[in-house]
Amino acid sequence: MSAAISPLAPRTYPELSPIDGVAIATAEAGIKYRNRTDLLLVTLDEGTSVAGVFTTSKCPSAPVDFCRESLRGGRARAVVVNSGNANAFTGRKGRETTRLTAEAAAAAVGCRTSEVFLASTGVIGEPLDAARFSGLLAGMAQRAEPALWREAAEAIMTTDTFPKVATRQAEVAGTAVRINGIAKGAGMIAPDMATMLSFVATDAAIAPAALQALLAKATAPSFNSVTVDSDTSTSDTLLLFATGKAGNEEITDAADPRLAGFADALDEVLLDLARQVARDGEGARKEIQVTVEGAENDASAKRIAMSIANSPLVKTAVAGEDANWGRVVMAVGKAGEPADRDRLAIWFGDVRVAVDGERDPAYSEAEASAAMKADEIAIRVSLGLGSGRWTVYACDLTKEYVAINGDYRS
Repeated sequence: MSAAISPLAPRTYPELSPIDGVAIATAEAGIKYRNRTDLLLVTLDEGTSVAGVFTTSKCPSAPVDFCRESLRGGRARAVVVNSGNANAFTGRKGRETTRLTAEAAAAAVGCRTSEVFLASTGVIGEPLDAARFSGLLAGMAQRAEPALWREAAEAIMTTDTFPKVATRQAEVAGTAVRINGIAKGAGMIAPDMATMLSFVATDAAIAPAALQALLAKATAPSFNSVTVDSDTSTSDTLLLFATGKAGNEEITDAADPRLAGFADALDEVLLDLARQVARDGEGARKEIQVTVEGAENDASAKRIAMSIANSPLVKTAVAGEDANWGRVVMAVGKAGEPADRDRLAIWFGDVRVAVDGERDPAYSEAEASAAMKADEIAIRVSLGLGSGRWTVYACDLTKEYVAINGDYRS
């Protein structure tokens, strides 16, 4: 965990009220870090629905494989998360660790191993010894409390400099419900889901299939639209739990209009968490919001926006507060998507720097430079080809990123 807190960290943190049916415990297992919590157990009441989205990496971690199998049952009773070791690229030993951890968690909570979900984050390729922490789970289950959401977010941090939490309220069929979420992520962050670890819970009653559809839809403009360094992790896991304790009639169809308010609130929670991940990018000093409009379709707009957001030249220009629109032009051109140079317009903040394929006739270096000094840098590109539009969230690239990753294993 980095010593210095990101300058983009929240000045205050929201108070996350308990979710009925959810209890939380953390512990110091000493997996990699000393004098800090690195183990999280979340217990869930019987009947809790679960949905999940995971990395598309062809080298997934053992916990990701385990979660995918558990997800088939649609129900969850326990989540175990460790930081400091990803249990990825660990072969047979990694699979044995997931089995032993799940068995210990199931015994501690009193459920089937198929109702247990696991996640690990940290160094890839190092064996994770379940004996280091599985013996702690029984005691953690006994002392789990409903209100420890901030502590849960702190326990899953690696190079994060601040805990990431979000909460919203909504109504489902006239019943008040709450959504709480936590996330971790600062490096090895790029879409293809979920680019980090995140755990979200609600007291709404929503059937697993409907919950899965809601989560998949909400992921696209949030966690699948954030990038720090273009690198997709082996361990990306996003899990959404619905305990059903709010008392509404269980909703079985994601398209049910009674879920409209809930869907909006879920979108807000995931986008809030995703932006916090971007703002805590390793070494980050500025958040970058890239919006591409006027593309042939939304998918094309997203690919161009990602090309801009992932460009080291664009990211370093932002770090240096240089309104270098030439680098944006480069990133648009290399994206492999339809674009017309002579229709292109580019803005940094509210300052249009280029239009109709050349520098804006009214360009002001002073205005452009002033726009680049903000903590949040909005880059907008208009292609003039259609109605496609997408926004991607990213951060600048600084010397600190190299320093953090140059000695990550040491």
